[in-house]
Amino acid sequence: MTFGAVPDHRPASTAHTAGARIAVADLGMEYATPTGLVRALDDVTLTVEPGASLAIVGPSGCGKSTLLGLLGGLEVPTAGEVRIGNEVISAMPDQERAALRRRAFGFVFQADNLQPFLTVSENVGLQAVLAGLADEPAERQALLDALDVGSLGHRFPDQLSGGQRQRVAVARALIHGPSLVVADEPTGSLDAASSDKVVELLLQMHKANGTTLVIVTHDRAVAERMEAVVEMRDGHVNGTRATRS
Repeated sequence: MTFGAVPDHRPASTAHTAGARIAVADLGMEYATPTGLVRALDDVTLTVEPGASLAIVGPSGCGKSTLLGLLGGLEVPTAGEVRIGNEVISAMPDQERAALRRRAFGFVFQADNLQPFLTVSENVGLQAVLAGLADEPAERQALLDALDVGSLGHRFPDQLSGGQRQRVAVARALIHGPSLVVADEPTGSLDAASSDKVVELLLQMHKANGTTLVIVTHDRAVAERMEAVVEMRDGHVNGTRATRS
């Protein structure tokens, strides 16, 4: 199946639409458990240049998803600093951080997290509204068409296949022209063919719009399609290397 080119979704009214630079310094994250503190991240320092694509890999429990959640402003660290563009998001109050996430970040997860009571088209349009943009039906439709789910706009999520749902999730992540897209195992529940399509769509978006793209994955083939790979182990960055992509 051939997909159309992903439209440029960088609204002229928003100032955050260039790819975001990521700078993480001395990052630590601990969680309290009944048996004591668990250190998920320890002294992580990392820089991602604007418009770059990066894969984070490593064994289960090494801190990949914890790091991604901190980059996306879903949590705040117990030590260190997370700077996205000009914003130190680790120091932001919860309300400000939530507003920034809605406005400037796009999220794709292994579970698509679509709203079951909204249609495909409404799920995508909701993200535009949450970002403070006008909901443009023609723009929504153009993006869904490019992702080969344009004919499914009237359907509800439970009427779609897993691959179709994930493409809708990609559309939702792109509709507001984010400066940063973070994807946590976006292909983990998909077959090989659907996985290839979703990764290709994310890379098309990254290249067309200059969006910074960070993916957590267990799939080495997916990781090698990014421009750089960060290896994690036991809460530490174990190495960073460029790929041939």
